[in-house]
Amino acid sequence: MTTRHNNLKAIRPETSLGTLSENMSSDERFQNETLRPIIKFQEDLFIEVLKNYIAKHKNVFYGLSLPKKIAYVENAIQKDMKFRNSVKGMIIGQFTVEEYLRYIENSSALNKRMMNITKEQLLNNIQLFDTPLADVI
Repeated sequence: MTTRHNNLKAIRPETSLGTLSENMSSDERFQNETLRPIIKFQEDLFIEVLKNYIAKHKNVFYGLSLPKKIAYVENAIQKDMKFRNSVKGMIIGQFTVEEYLRYIENSSALNKRMMNITKEQLLNNIQLFDTPLADVI
């Protein structure tokens, strides 16, 4: 194996989510073996990326109710193609060559899985988005 392959695998955190079993689909296996560890590894980055996204959209987010904040995050991940592609690139950039080759076989379904996991991760951290960036500094 290449050094890049070994280094990428070595830095990924273990995740307790998504157990592996014999009868799971290849997409579910990829999700649990590759996507979940990468998304967990990138968690701090995704939080900062969303904070920047909120700031670039005039901090409207901070005046919203909790249900509207949730909808805001969902909308950013699902409908803002520029933001979505940026997040997707941060995940794909952590793939090994072998994982990338597996990913391109069914990228549409795997993109859906990766965006759903990322969205859930951000929503689980929504309390970190209570203060605008300018107020933190």
